[in-house]
Amino acid sequence: MKSYPRADRISKAVQKEVSVVLSKGLRDPRLEMTTITGVRMSRDLTTAYVYYIVSGDQSAKQAAASGFKSAGGFIKRKLAKNLKMKYMPDLLFYYDESIDYGEKMDSVFKSLKTDHVPDDQ
Repeated sequence: MKSYPRADRISKAVQKEVSVVLSKGLRDPRLEMTTITGVRMSRDLTTAYVYYIVSGDQSAKQAAASGFKSAGGFIKRKLAKNLKMKYMPDLLFYYDESIDYGEKMDSVFKSLKTDHVPDDQ
């Protein structure tokens, strides 16, 4: 896949600003324990896919998803003001499954390691 330097720069700026808005400008308790893990821009720069993680159980994930859904417009307005872009991309928020997947794979590898210990040990 071809890299687009402008899209990379914009995605880094969006990630930084969304993190700042979450930590300083937003008072939604559903989003207090969220961390932005990455932003991916569409090729035409009209959509920013914002990935986040949240500490807690499944209910915390659902609460964060509804929090981002209700605060999306506010976050976009703050970003437009701070980034001063000609066109502000639409923000789509997704839970980052990679952390959960990594933890699951780690536990599988640990179980395989303990299952295949030689008999003499």
